[in-house]
Amino acid sequence: MPFSISFGQATAPRAAFRVCAVPLATVLLTAILVAVVACGGASPSQQVSFPTADGGTVVADFYAANGPDAVVLAHGAAFDKASWAPLATWLAARGHQVLAIDFRGYGRSTAGRDPQALFQDVHAAVRYLHSHGVTRVAVLGASMGGGAAAEAAVRAAPGEIDRVILLSPVPIADPEHLRGPVLFIASEQEPMVAEVTEQYRRAPEPKRLMLLPGTTHAQHIFATEQAERLKTTIAQFLEGRVK
Repeated sequence: MPFSISFGQATAPRAAFRVCAVPLATVLLTAILVAVVACGGASPSQQVSFPTADGGTVVADFYAANGPDAVVLAHGAAFDKASWAPLATWLAARGHQVLAIDFRGYGRSTAGRDPQALFQDVHAAVRYLHSHGVTRVAVLGASMGGGAAAEAAVRAAPGEIDRVILLSPVPIADPEHLRGPVLFIASEQEPMVAEVTEQYRRAPEPKRLMLLPGTTHAQHIFATEQAERLKTTIAQFLEGRVK
């Protein structure tokens, strides 16, 4: 399906982060993909940690590459930083530096003053990369992480976040304040598709919407037949070939 674009603004209350039900087989397939990469040992990551502005600590996996840009990967509620290993390894092989974070309360990451302020973890990751010489940082968030990535983009200083990819994101209160380019991705028949398309409608240009066949939610799409299409679209967007 080609990208589609819509316009308009509306108002809606802030929605709490939540997780959509997914088939057990999809969960198992995703776990297998992570295990295969981990056992293969390709493009090993380095574990790093850094503070958040509200006093927490983020632990993350850094995948080094020779390219000048980087992308922060923000996981969904059913996952952690290790779940990004297949995509992170693939992106690093294409020259993208990758930083996959554990949100506060996951793994060894700890919360700051506000345990619910997940956007602080995304901000900390973006600023960590900038402090290490990266000039162009993108953010990819899925489900819960998509809401955190969107909130981080709204609150970020101009130029901090170069572009945003939101994979089946939970909604935020003010998508009108997102800074683009922003790519929204969801499955055509997943439970959250109406919320995703409404967030997209309210977001300002430049923006894109990609709806994939099927009912699968967020990171679980990587364990379906749509995985290659999803990966390719993400890479093309990061590389400026999908604006």
